[in-house]
Parts: sequence; C-alpha cells; structure tokens
Amino acid sequence: MYIGRYLYVALIDKRRGILSAWNQRQLAVSHSTFAPYQTFGVVTMEASALKAWELDNNVQLVDPKRDALYNFDADAQKAINNEKAWKQTPDYFKHVRISATALIKMTMHARSGGNLEVMGLMQGYTHQDTFIVTDAFRLPVEGTETRVNAQGEANEYLVEYLDLCRAQGRQENVVGWYHSHPGYGCWLSGIDVDTEAMQQKWQDPFLAVVIDPDRTINSGKVDIGAFRTYPEDHQAGNGTATSDGFQAVPLAKAAEFGAHASRYYSLEVSHFKSSLDSHLLELLWHKYWVQTLSQNPLITNRDYGNKQMLDLSSKIKEATTGITRSRAGQGMMGTSHKSSDKAVDKLAREASLIASKERSGLVANQVKASVFNDLGSRAEEPTS
Repeated sequence: MYIGRYLYVALIDKRRGILSAWNQRQLAVSHSTFAPYQTFGVVTMEASALKAWELDNNVQLVDPKRDALYNFDADAQKAINNEKAWKQTPDYFKHVRISATALIKMTMHARSGGNLEVMGLMQGYTHQDTFIVTDAFRLPVEGTETRVNAQGEANEYLVEYLDLCRAQGRQENVVGWYHSHPGYGCWLSGIDVDTEAMQQKWQDPFLAVVIDPDRTINSGKVDIGAFRTYPEDHQAGNGTATSDGFQAVPLAKAAEFGAHASRYYSLEVSHFKSSLDSHLLELLWHKYWVQTLSQNPLITNRDYGNKQMLDLSSKIKEATTGITRSRAGQGMMGTSHKSSDKAVDKLAREASLIASKERSGLVANQVKASVFNDLGSRAEEPTS
C-alpha cells in the first residue's frame, strides 16, 4: 500500500538522523495547524514521499533541451492534423507520455470522487505515434458508480476554460478524456467504447484514459490505462489485461470485461516531468501528501476491501459449483480437468493479492505509528 512505502522511506530517513528535529533547533515555522508536524521533520518526509511516488510511477526527468515538450507548435500540429497519418493504420498511435503534473491532478480528481466515476479532459498534442499530455482539468459532470454523464454545463465550462488558457498563452488542444473506474480496473466498457469512438470520429486524434483510484491507494503506483478504438470495420486486439494476462475484475463486471476488447487497443503509458513544472508538482504534492497523512489506509479503503472479499467469495462459490459439474462430466467422459485447475489458480492469485494488500495496510499503520505516536512527547524534550 502506497502510504506504507512512503512512510517507510520517511522512517528510514528518521533513523538516519534526518528527522531528528528534537536534537536540533526548532525550525522557524508559523503557528499553523501543521506547525508541530513541520517542526518534527514532516517537510523532509514529504520530500521523501514525493521521490518514492516518482520512482513507483517511473516519472522521468527530461533535460532542459527536452523541455520543448511544453512548446506547442500550432503550425506543426495543423500540418499533422491535415496529414491524418492515423487514418492509414488503425493502431497508428502506440505511446502516451503524461506529465507528472497532469498525472497527479487526474489521480487527485479520481480519488475525490470516491465510489462515483469522475471525468475530465487532457490537453497536449501529438508527435509521430505518441500523445504528449501536458495538463489535465476536471469537468463538472454527474457521475454514478458505473458511468459518468457530461451535460451542457460541462460543454460551456470546456469552452470557457480553453478560452482562458489561450488568453494566458496556453495553446494546447484537447487530446483526450479521462475518467475513473473505482475498484474495477482500467479497461473500456461498452459506453466508454462508444464515447471514444464518437470523439475519434469528430475530433481525432483523441484518446481515452482510465484511472482506478481504489487500486492506486492500495499499490502506490497509479493504476492507469490509455486506449483508442478501432474503426467500425476493423476487428482485432484484446489488450485489457496486465502483462501476465491476469487482472482481477469484480464478478458484476466480468460479463462486460473483455466483451468489447476487439473494438479497442491499449497504448503504452509513461510519465515525465521537467524543470518547468517541478515547482507546480511540489505544490500539488503537498496537498496530496497532507491528505495522505490524515487518512488511515485501512479505513480509507475499507469499503473497497470488503467488496473485494465479498466478490471473491461469490467467485469461489460459482467456481466450486462449476468445477463440481465439469469434473463429474469429465469423469464420465475420461477427459482432463485442466480448465478447472486454471480457474482455481486464478482465484488463488486473486486471494493472495487481496491478502498482501491487507498486510501492507497493517504495516503502513505500524510505520505511521512509529513515526508519529511519540511526536508530542519528543517535541517537549529539551535540546542539547
């Protein structure tokens, strides 16, 4: 669980003496709500946590020469859009590079929605077979636990937002939309596929990004996927599973998961930051980090964890019934039961995954207690 990793890094720093603020002169901080935490070295912990998050998500620092990723060339983009090279190859686009600033903004937005889906748009441009996403912004839309609906208010907000961006010199166009799948992974439902296909038809190049905030809380690495649809007359692909072919999907979503896989494909996602947005990333991270410190990971994700366990129980009951029937039939016919063993293996992997995340949550609480429980008493100790 992400808070465990970040606090573990902070605890190591503390034991190395980096956080021994009580043995040094107290930091000159204002008497704000977080002053005791700042005095105790949480500023250093926050920096450590940011580094750990960047490592988990493989955020690469581009050199100043490549800060040109943020230099939007309107003429070049116009030429690319007129050429429409993607029309010749259904899976022309292969990669998505998302700035760390856009990534954390989308993640925070997804987390704020809780069990409800949220939606926003991404700004950027294309370069050869790659989407470059430089920024993202949320939309005022109505969401449910299974879908998100954009209304007229969202369209008005979009127009006004882009006008303000251009007035400030930000000329990047909208290159895609993102939404959340709380607790059921990164893939496209039938409604998502139809939405993306419509966007590609009228304002290509366009891509769809999905973030699972619940799984992000568990793992620390942002659970994200990027997708594009194939033309209506093209059938191929099944790219919704992880690299080892396994992805745990709730039983209620199992029927729809993969049902539309032949209509879209996934793109490789990578992340970057540059000297131009490092300060903004630090400001965003501070808000994210304070929220992290104030939450208990087991309580924050309690509903999701309970749903996972209940869902696994239902899958086991369903698999047990199916295995009993299939083995009875196979015994009469003298056939193998490899398919049954495969189903059991998949359930065992899912159970192991749930258990490991629960253990990580307990470890996170222990680390957090070790770092903070003696904060008041130690802060009162005289300095030497």
